[in-house]
Amino acid sequence: MVRRIDVTGADGVRLAAWEFADPPKGSGETDRAPAVLLLHGLMGRAAHWAGTARWLSERYRAVALDQRGHGRSDKPADGPYTREAYVADAEAAVEQLGLAPVTLIGHSMGALTAWQLAAKRPDLVRAVVICDMRAGALGAASQREWEDWFRTWPVPFATLADVRKWFGEDDPWVERPSPARGEFFAEVMAERADGWRPVFSRRQMLISRETWVHDAHWEELALVRCPTLVVRGLDGELGRAEAHEMVRVLPRGRYAEVVDAGHLVHYDQPEGWRTEIEPFLEETANEPVAPPLSQP
Repeated sequence: MVRRIDVTGADGVRLAAWEFADPPKGSGETDRAPAVLLLHGLMGRAAHWAGTARWLSERYRAVALDQRGHGRSDKPADGPYTREAYVADAEAAVEQLGLAPVTLIGHSMGALTAWQLAAKRPDLVRAVVICDMRAGALGAASQREWEDWFRTWPVPFATLADVRKWFGEDDPWVERPSPARGEFFAEVMAERADGWRPVFSRRQMLISRETWVHDAHWEELALVRCPTLVVRGLDGELGRAEAHEMVRVLPRGRYAEVVDAGHLVHYDQPEGWRTEIEPFLEETANEPVAPPLSQP
């Protein structure tokens, strides 16, 4: 059973959180299921976590969040789409839904949000899973590439089949056919009067990306005191050397990789993804959280 829960984020932005299966039943507050908050990447949506959330729900309360500008959450024209806003939204979701101490699982931009929240509020976070997100700065050239890429999209698409084919085969960024990538983008399209268009604003996505693409995030990574698993797809965007350096910088970092997976690790290879993260989740399910950081 799918359940939507409204959350009030930073600046009063309305956010949609989702449970894709019923959590395990406990007899009281002391034995309630440990919680997991799932954070999608740029252009993603909570529904991309449905498969993961369903197997998680066998042991955990699994909640996926549509982040601002994405999915069914508000998309304020003027934002803000800053790192601070995304982190504050995730913090609000944890507190309003009573998820603490929570395990944060984030993909790409959502992983950055996860480790920034863990650095800011160690008292809320039990463990973190970072899925295919780099800590190093990507730079201005990367942002220009994204601007150029967005201009190549043949929007509107006549059918969802066209969406799947373009993103899975015809997109100039596709090195080899990827049906999973086509399905991923089909889930973020909505039918309009003239055809199928993304549920997000590409302009807002660029604004959001602009707020983190020029900076490195090693210092915040080093502040994450809880157990943290860095997962990469062998054909993803996070290289092995950088992933190992992230594990070294993290006080309690670990490394995992999923074979035959690209950037969309959990979507490309759901079974391999589960195999790599499930033991970590089981091991850290009762991990005590750190005390809150002292205020200056």
